[in-house]
Amino acid sequence: MMTPGDRAIYRKLKSPAKIQDYLDEQIVYNKAPFTCFGPHLVIEQKAAHCMEGALFGAAALRLIGFEPLVVDLTAVRDDDHVLAVFRVNGCWGAVAKSNYAGLRFRNPVYRTIRELAMSYFEHYFNPKGEKTMRGYSKPVNLSRFDGLKWMSTSEELWPVPMYLCGLAHSPVLPPANGTTHRYWMDKRLFDAGRSGMKE
Repeated sequence: MMTPGDRAIYRKLKSPAKIQDYLDEQIVYNKAPFTCFGPHLVIEQKAAHCMEGALFGAAALRLIGFEPLVVDLTAVRDDDHVLAVFRVNGCWGAVAKSNYAGLRFRNPVYRTIRELAMSYFEHYFNPKGEKTMRGYSKPVNLSRFDGLKWMSTSEELWPVPMYLCGLAHSPVLPPANGTTHRYWMDKRLFDAGRSGMKE
């Protein structure tokens, strides 16, 4: 069951933009290894990495009438990135937690999940400055995990990322480009993407 304190926080998050503001302003980036906080632990610990931020974002979106959907973005020589996605008037947007400036919120202006996913390509890079995004999943409805009480549990939620890792992912590049070509950031975009990063 959700705590009164958690409910009080969620009541203030009346739109996707306000959910993103909460993740940006109240939740620090979680650099601890091997955690998978659910929404309750994100609030309690005031920390989240992208998977944890997506779980929180999906829970908050659900409470204002959206389906609790997440999308997994895959990469080479880099970590996956997970988004909480939502749809308004047939167009997709996203809420996300990241240490990189360009991997966060998207307004709901993308007609397909592929369009939404591709909006992250230019901003998805590793510390060497290589653009690393290579694929995306279909949206996953987290209601399939309601038996775990994922919105309120004090347990970590490893079954969710394990499930995402097992999904088929659609490639964002032609096969030859995806395996042989490497894409690099220019310095200004690299510096902009790291703006506000917590080392």
